[in-house]
Amino acid sequence: MDENGPVLVLVTFGSLDEARKFSEAAVSQQLAACVNLFPNVESIYRWNDAMERATEVAGVIKTMRGRLGALEECYRAVHSYEVPEFLILPVSGGGEDYLAWLRGAVANRS
Repeated sequence: MDENGPVLVLVTFGSLDEARKFSEAAVSQQLAACVNLFPNVESIYRWNDAMERATEVAGVIKTMRGRLGALEECYRAVHSYEVPEFLILPVSGGGEDYLAWLRGAVANRS
């Protein structure tokens, strides 16, 4: 995989405050170009052999593959979950102007 290629990262948070704290840190440290937050997402999942239901904040992070290690470290530093979601999706293409902006907004200091 291309170290300089764009990726999307799917995450969840237990609260909007936690989500905002992470998002502001990630963008200010140039680990992410943008984080979209979706509050009041209902999640239904299995945990410790029991069906669970929770209201969470879902997040979509736009970043570059070379920044994933530092981004995940930043995410885990503020996250309250025992097993936080951190799913990486490759980006196969997109608007050239947008991809150029994304590359410029994320410092590739890996």
